[in-house]
Amino acid sequence: MGTMKILKARVLKQSAFPLLLLFIYLMVCRYNLANPYLIPRPGQIGNTFITLVAKGILQQHIFMSLRRVFIGFFITLGAALPLAVLFYFSHRLSQFFLGTLHFLRCTPPLSLVPLLILWFGIGEASKLAVIILASFFPVFLNTLSGLEQVDSQLLEMGDTLELNKREKIVHILIPEALPTVLTGMRLAFGYSWRALIGAEMIAAASGLGYMILDAQEMARTDKVFVGILTIGFLGLVFDMVTMRIIEKRFPWAVKEKI
Repeated sequence: MGTMKILKARVLKQSAFPLLLLFIYLMVCRYNLANPYLIPRPGQIGNTFITLVAKGILQQHIFMSLRRVFIGFFITLGAALPLAVLFYFSHRLSQFFLGTLHFLRCTPPLSLVPLLILWFGIGEASKLAVIILASFFPVFLNTLSGLEQVDSQLLEMGDTLELNKREKIVHILIPEALPTVLTGMRLAFGYSWRALIGAEMIAAASGLGYMILDAQEMARTDKVFVGILTIGFLGLVFDMVTMRIIEKRFPWAVKEKI
């Protein structure tokens, strides 16, 4: 019962401001305080949403965006996690490459889109590159930071037990660094989702970003709102699902900051 009360209180707190914004939006529409072209009415947005779903258009764009973001995200995990472990064990290697990595970290991925299009064309490769660039550093830096923050006494205990390097990674480093790693993965997915939408607005023929840009060119503000709301809703759902999985599979790794 106590857990349910805490959960309900958390939901109420997190819902208060969105409900306030919804109330203001409804009042603006009710009393015609804004041009319907700039802020479409709820009925118009709802009808557009139903039409897009009935024709399968929205589902198609959602599928393409999710496909891109998941492929790029898992490629990032396959590269960033091992590289962070390698840098942790090889200080010379980290000193040699960290400057370049920090330079790339400070470069917005969307600013590289024109160059990526020249290199890879307007196909899937350029969009995957944007996702990887956007999601790589949250995973890499959080993993490296988590490994560096592992208690040295635990590592000394591993030496006492004569654990080899692989056993230290599996039994000490990964469990201790896991909260920070999961935080980095959660941030990375959000970054990759936002970067993908931007990339789709620049060079794509499908996806939610393309749908929004196409609607803007056709002066369909209602369709733009549907695209924005879909992006926000999907991002919220995936974040909540991720948190539930983390809480069930890795309960010891859940911290307040996650």
